[in-house]
Amino acid sequence: MLFRQLFEPVSCTYTYLVADKVGGEGLLLDPVDTEVDKYVRLLDELELNLVFAVDTHVHADHVTAIGPLADARGCAAVMGDHSKAESLDRKVADGERIKIGQDLEIEVLYTPGHTDDSYSFLLPDRVLTGDTLLIRGTGRTDFQHGDARAQYDSIFHRLLKLDGETMVFPGHDYKGWTVSTIDEERKHNPRLQVDNEAAYVEIMAALNLARPAKMDIAVPANLKCGRRS
Repeated sequence: MLFRQLFEPVSCTYTYLVADKVGGEGLLLDPVDTEVDKYVRLLDELELNLVFAVDTHVHADHVTAIGPLADARGCAAVMGDHSKAESLDRKVADGERIKIGQDLEIEVLYTPGHTDDSYSFLLPDRVLTGDTLLIRGTGRTDFQHGDARAQYDSIFHRLLKLDGETMVFPGHDYKGWTVSTIDEERKHNPRLQVDNEAAYVEIMAALNLARPAKMDIAVPANLKCGRRS
């Protein structure tokens, strides 16, 4: 398997390139519109055929590139089946598997809470958690039909049930962290040191975070898969 973690510094977004091999088929997860030239260059350097451009959810802090990549590279623009985005080529459901090349499969996990259309993507040894589970944090739940109770269920009853050595690759990081594990987050993530759902909901309700600066631009654009026209 070929795996690359790419970073966009303005929104601190991680984009992931997953492929079966150099010269094979590839998938880009959570691509950012300002980084398309960089993605295309890397795809060409690795001689990859991009078959899927995927978003974990409708983002509020950056404009997605799944639509532009689909138009430029002929790949499928993909989101989960709870998404309200238009012009998707494929919607995937909880438990479905996305196949890349002959042998690589990615399992789709519906993990709502940050938004009502949040998904994670599970590979054999790692999970791409979007904004559901971050490194030493969790995604905010105060807009886009976010729900702290749903997020508690997604984290405690789905993600934390994975093997403890499963690597965690989040959708964002604001402190320079790049990777964690399920065991690390279970033990050291301060928001997960709670005894019950009510305690978690209380933590999330007290965050009082600022509104994302690009939300009014990003959300409408992302409901159109990042296409400008």
